[in-house]
Amino acid sequence: MWVQRKARLQNCIIEANAWGSSKSLIMTAGIGVRARTHGGCPTMNAGTQQIVEEAESAKKKNHSNGDLPTNKAAREIAARVNGSAVVERKPRVFVAADNRLLREAISRMLVRSGEIEVAAPEFVEPFRAEDLLKEHADILVLSSRGNKNEDLAAIRMARTMAPKVQILLIGATGEESEFLQCVRAGVRGYLPRDASARDVLEGVRALQTGEAVCSGALCAALFRYLEREATSFPSATVHRRMGLSRREQQLIPLIAEGLTNKEIANRFCLSEQTVKNHLYRMRHKIGAEDRLDIVQVCQTQGFMP
Repeated sequence: MWVQRKARLQNCIIEANAWGSSKSLIMTAGIGVRARTHGGCPTMNAGTQQIVEEAESAKKKNHSNGDLPTNKAAREIAARVNGSAVVERKPRVFVAADNRLLREAISRMLVRSGEIEVAAPEFVEPFRAEDLLKEHADILVLSSRGNKNEDLAAIRMARTMAPKVQILLIGATGEESEFLQCVRAGVRGYLPRDASARDVLEGVRALQTGEAVCSGALCAALFRYLEREATSFPSATVHRRMGLSRREQQLIPLIAEGLTNKEIANRFCLSEQTVKNHLYRMRHKIGAEDRLDIVQVCQTQGFMP
């Protein structure tokens, strides 16, 4: 009797090892494969056979998608049948777009991925930052409104109300100055107008894993910006003797080069009005009458060649 049981057990082990990844996953998930014997060969009962077929179908579907984890759907099936919850938590994504058709299309695409839960999919009211907290969102997919100032205001409001929510801006112009201002405002992902649906999905996945999203060209622009900042350290002497702040000192050589307020604003990712405010304060601090006088005073004080 013992010899027969041992032989049957070895046959089951050999059979399980031959099943492959998805069936092995079901075994390890705690689903017992109860075998019946027909002529000494172990077979699966009807319920187990159905589970295996579902897992195989999920595996084939995942292979066709290419970039999805191969065994994710199989893990979900195993956990469902076994009466346990899926260990991996899906990120909750809030889609904010003035165009309802675009919002619904993005939401359906994210849901079909099987990896993402869309918060408030039937949401039709204008986006409000407090909705992120209400819906317990992890990621905000924000469609550009076509106006830089409105986009920046929405980004800043979202960061203020829900600082832990990662922001992916889509449909943006792709201009270097706008990109840098959005980064300063708090976005973690930036996709231009020509981005595809797959780009949006990959962007959400990247943000969920703690990565940032932008094109290679914009990444290079960010490096250049940081390099300029690093080579424009303020002078403590200038601050002490003339009262100029770090940013105000950085403007002096650009004024000397003859750059316009708009060009200076683009260089430092500021608004044109902010540059005007800096120049106004600089004139009053050092007693200069105009832009040229600012440069001349700094030269007279020995702070410029």
